[in-house]
Amino acid sequence: MTKIILNQREPGMNPNSDELARVILERIGLNPRKSGATDKMHRTLLELYERSKEAAKEKDPKKSVMTVEEMGYFAGISRQTMYDYLKRWLDLNLITKTSFIDNQKVVIGYKLNGNTLETAFEKSMVHIKNNMELTLKYIGELQKIIKNEKISQHQQGRKFEEEIMG
Repeated sequence: MTKIILNQREPGMNPNSDELARVILERIGLNPRKSGATDKMHRTLLELYERSKEAAKEKDPKKSVMTVEEMGYFAGISRQTMYDYLKRWLDLNLITKTSFIDNQKVVIGYKLNGNTLETAFEKSMVHIKNNMELTLKYIGELQKIIKNEKISQHQQGRKFEEEIMG
């Protein structure tokens, strides 16, 4: 189970793309949690976006794909460490896993879950909203179950009293 931690960080005045990308990753819980792990994770997000734009411009979907090695390179971490972070990116539905054949070799990688950062993030929002709506249904069901359990306990208590008294 992946834990998503949302933060309230705000950008400073007139942020550049690096700062705003850092803020976004922190707000949606995709920054590394260990202090000093890497301060370059935002570069992976920026590169995914650049590749997505290039793929759309050149009408070549393969250009939007990044391998785990490439993602780790942009984030300044090892491939294995990047695999650890990928789970949260995938759980938020911000990126998708994909594969294609290049020079008769299967290439497995990841790309934004949309043609732009905005559409990918909108898909993340829908994913989170669906999770929250299902949780709301569980909450309603929990309230009904608690009420029914209390009614049942109360009725059993009455039966016990009647057996003793009667």
